[in-house]
Amino acid sequence: MTINNMKQLIKTARENKGILIRELAQALGIDQALVSKFESGTRKPTRQQVLKLAAILDIDPGELLVQWLKEKILYEIGEDEYALEAMMAAESELKQKTALKLHVPNGIKQIVKQIDTYKKKLDKLREYDSYRIKQALELEYTFESNRIEGNTLSLRETDLVINEGLTISGKSMREHLEAINHSEAIAYIKYLIDKNVEINEREVLSIHNLILRGIDQSNAGKYRNVQVMIKGSAHHPPPPFLVPKQMEELFYWYTSNKKQLHPVVLAAEMHERLVTIHPFIDGNGRTSRLIMNLILLKHGYVIANIKGDTKSRMAYYHSLETVQTGGSKSHFISLIANYELESIRRYVNVLAE
Repeated sequence: MTINNMKQLIKTARENKGILIRELAQALGIDQALVSKFESGTRKPTRQQVLKLAAILDIDPGELLVQWLKEKILYEIGEDEYALEAMMAAESELKQKTALKLHVPNGIKQIVKQIDTYKKKLDKLREYDSYRIKQALELEYTFESNRIEGNTLSLRETDLVINEGLTISGKSMREHLEAINHSEAIAYIKYLIDKNVEINEREVLSIHNLILRGIDQSNAGKYRNVQVMIKGSAHHPPPPFLVPKQMEELFYWYTSNKKQLHPVVLAAEMHERLVTIHPFIDGNGRTSRLIMNLILLKHGYVIANIKGDTKSRMAYYHSLETVQTGGSKSHFISLIANYELESIRRYVNVLAE
């Protein structure tokens, strides 16, 4: 049965999950009478409430937002004699704006084309894939992602900490926890993919909670409530009171663009947008890279492993700062696309041996 109105979509999803109206109201932080009005159609939720409803009820946020916008538009102009003509004119302008927004420079298109060529090869070689190959590449990813942030464990030491449970002499407890936590965060994003869970605020906070677990428990999985500065960068993150609003806008952007942008471009954009908001006291880089790779893996690509050596780290930071200070995004998207190309080419070559 197709449900083409928001009130029925919310009610059906709530009942299917066995959630009471009062329980849903408590999760949303609102009065239960307001939830009843959402389900009767006498009140409309805000955009933020729509995104929260989608997360709590496991509804595709895009589907719920489309219904919300449709009903909002119909309420505003539905009975006007020029409504249909106005909608047709608006559709034309929206298509033009979308085309401009989704423009990807030719250089990036060429890299993406190469990536997709290798993905076709990878799809044919999937039967030869193995847990050992994935484990080795995920270990390298944990090593490099932590190295970007200053972790001094070597690749071998990272392996011993994660897979053998050993303690490395001369290394801090934080460095041990960073390795373990990142490995568990990778396992978690793979779980989300297996369960086909959509990216939302709850899951981003869960991933961040894993990253800082045991390191800074008071801030794990929580937006920052203080102003921060990024050492060595000209970019100034937004003040803490703007973080929830900007994160809401980020998820709305993702929902609006996830079916429009190529997955590699989408992943790079989400990475940059999230780390630019800098919503957490610590762990922003690792969380942003995990979200990027969650998107790539979800679409059948492989982990884009950004290197943590000094030269690579500086190139990565420079390309991010260029975007954050008002420059073009092309260099950063190209950087991510090239890392993905390198990773998927290597993956194919390993399976083909």
